Amino acid sequence: MRRKITVVFVAAFVIAIVLGASRLRAQGALTLEELAERINLLFTGQDELTQRLAALEAAAAARNWLAGIPIQAENRCTPYESDDYRYPQSLEAQIVAETGGSFYSPYTGETFSWADEVDIEHIVARSEAHDSGLCAADIFTRLAFASDPLNLTFASPRLNRDQKVAKDVAEWLPDLNQCWFVNRVVAVKRRYGLSMDPREAEAALAVLNGCPSFAMQIIAPAEESPTPVAEDDQEADRQAEGDPLELYDDDNNGRITCAEARRHGIAPVRSDHPAYPYMRDSDGDGVVCE
Repeated sequence: MRRKITVVFVAAFVIAIVLGASRLRAQGALTLEELAERINLLFTGQDELTQRLAALEAAAAARNWLAGIPIQAENRCTPYESDDYRYPQSLEAQIVAETGGSFYSPYTGETFSWADEVDIEHIVARSEAHDSGLCAADIFTRLAFASDPLNLTFASPRLNRDQKVAKDVAEWLPDLNQCWFVNRVVAVKRRYGLSMDPREAEAALAVLNGCPSFAMQIIAPAEESPTPVAEDDQEADRQAEGDPLELYDDDNNGRITCAEARRHGIAPVRSDHPAYPYMRDSDGDGVVCE
């Protein structure tokens, strides 16, 4: 009886594994070799079975990150012309809406004050896209790619023109928002049928496999502390504000005393100070309230 139960259990287990593997095969997640590998796992020990199943699932998941993206070498099948990838500056408004209402660069966490301080940046660079498949596309597809908000963000001119330029994810990654960035690269390449070369695909998977989220992280700009003003500058500001009697004559008697001068922080008062004519210089040395 016990043997019969064991046989039934094993048979059920085999059927479950085979059916599960067949589903993965139908979805394109398993090759024929991996299907055979999964069936062979039935004859291994439980610990090894668990480990090898986990590795197999990880390999299948990794491939799914890049589903629909050809893995092949870049190829410039026609000359690259930037005029084929024109885009309007009016796209800034759409990018601002995505970046929290400001000229924010997700690559560095910087927020810029004006549009002329930033570049509209193509997440998948135009020339890199050209070499990854758009070299064979018509002009309308190229223009659509260049103006697609899915592929646009902000970056400083220095970063855009001198650092990132036309590099792919194997050659450059931002300091911040790497998961968001690589996920966008994959989405753009999938939308336009673009390829990845093997190094690029490997670098993309290395990032994607460790991502808890693909949301853009927006860092709020730090509030600037007010700049300290020197006492001399403060006094100059006060002098420019109006009549010295209105500023320093607290009892409104038409004169300014040393007590009032000290209370307002202007003592000692020299002859070139606006308050001096309204004060008593008993020794006539041009300075009161020494």
